[in-house]
Amino acid sequence: MLRGLLNRHLGPSLKFLTVGGLVFLLDAALYNLLVFWQPGQGWGHGVLFAHPIWAKVITVSVASCLTYLGNRLWTFGDREVPRTTRSVLAFVLVNVITTLLQLGCLAFSRYVLGLDSPLADNISGTLIGQVVSTSFRYVTYGRFVFPHQDAVVEQSRTAAPTTV
Repeated sequence: MLRGLLNRHLGPSLKFLTVGGLVFLLDAALYNLLVFWQPGQGWGHGVLFAHPIWAKVITVSVASCLTYLGNRLWTFGDREVPRTTRSVLAFVLVNVITTLLQLGCLAFSRYVLGLDSPLADNISGTLIGQVVSTSFRYVTYGRFVFPHQDAVVEQSRTAAPTTV
């Protein structure tokens, strides 16, 4: 039983973490370029230094698209492609929630604690925000966005009205 559970979850978990790790690096690099890189002058106050939340919205949006592709094509590639409005709405809802989680971590650091250094932004908005949002994403993607076909059939059975 334990072996079956490991076989079912270990592979997808490692794939999910690989996709997440690569996208994490891209998110961090893009955020730092937008907030701390000033073209022609180097590191300091970048184009969006005064607007870190908008910079994070941009980077999370790019990261979400790449995460979807990586997880749809590789992590959950063995599952049926959901072609329902419900699955699209589930993906959008999950990503809105995870974006808010990341933005909350960054906003708390910037506006409550008053920390605006590259180290503080990267720890709060990128590292902590990513850990929180990735954990939430893993649970919800596998359950609601890319469910196993048997789970989809079971949900449709329980949602269908019965006739006597």
